[in-house]
Amino acid sequence: MGSSGINAEYMGSSGINAEYMGKINKDVVHSKMARRVENPKVLCIDGNLDYQKGESQTNIEIEHAQDWDKYLEIEEEWVKEQCDYIAKTGANVVVVEKALSDLAQHFLVKAGISAIRRVRKPDLVRIAKATGATTITRCDLATEKDIGTNCDLFDIRKIGDEYYSYFEGCKDAKACTIVLRGGSDDVLREMERNLNDATAVARNIMKDPRVVPGGGATEMAMAQYIRDQANKLSGTIAWPFRAVADALEVIPRTLIDNCGGQVMRTLTQLRAKHADPANFAWGIDGTKGTIVDMNEYKVWEPYAVKSSILKTSIESACMLLRIDDVLSGIASQRLKGR
Repeated sequence: MGSSGINAEYMGSSGINAEYMGKINKDVVHSKMARRVENPKVLCIDGNLDYQKGESQTNIEIEHAQDWDKYLEIEEEWVKEQCDYIAKTGANVVVVEKALSDLAQHFLVKAGISAIRRVRKPDLVRIAKATGATTITRCDLATEKDIGTNCDLFDIRKIGDEYYSYFEGCKDAKACTIVLRGGSDDVLREMERNLNDATAVARNIMKDPRVVPGGGATEMAMAQYIRDQANKLSGTIAWPFRAVADALEVIPRTLIDNCGGQVMRTLTQLRAKHADPANFAWGIDGTKGTIVDMNEYKVWEPYAVKSSILKTSIESACMLLRIDDVLSGIASQRLKGR
């Protein structure tokens, strides 16, 4: 989610819960690598640990069989050299974005280093943020300062048929993973939608802590004020005011209708309440379909969201009216031509 760095993933289970940690759907690349490392030293590589390949077509001329063996030795020496650079940094967990060859796995196993390969770039960045590591592109330039040491535990766990890599106990983490577990895909998708809504609300509150009463109370208070201003005007200029007021009342009317309440009676009661400006916080109980004081009901909406909705709706209406004017102008010119 935006700058917070939250990555949501979901998987099936008999229960429903949420766990906060760094996690990716990956297993170590070699069976002899440690699947549990306490206080890991994490190195994130934005590249691959494989043989160097030519950028385009490559031709090799060999006169003797020994030359081919020498060529293979050069490739092996290069891979070994890269693994030695990694070992010198003191890292014991390596996360690679791209390929990791079998030969590199062999050298990393000998050095006691666990490795994960083909990690998506966003996941690699999140792991680096969570563990305090610096993403590198060249192993020969890696230093101890690039190692992430903010993690207490690296652990591989099997859930269902999948293996997951956990980075737990991250100190001052800049990113995390929220794992949603539910009994079916429909439950999980609904949980993910609710989670996205909740995190968006939290983000908006952090950016702008101002809130307004929910339950249609704000819309009804604005509609009442705009209608009062329209009554002070005369002629056709008052009609746009009344149209905006009627449009704002759609929100409380929809809330009443959704919970099976009596729309006209409840809406009339709400209008009567808002006739007194002191009752600006009265809105609709979305469960019972009755009017309640939102100060007591504890339902609030972020001011930033409400302001954006109103601005967008008004601008959209103005745009449609301008388009209607243009179309009507074209039609009138055609009529004159005839």
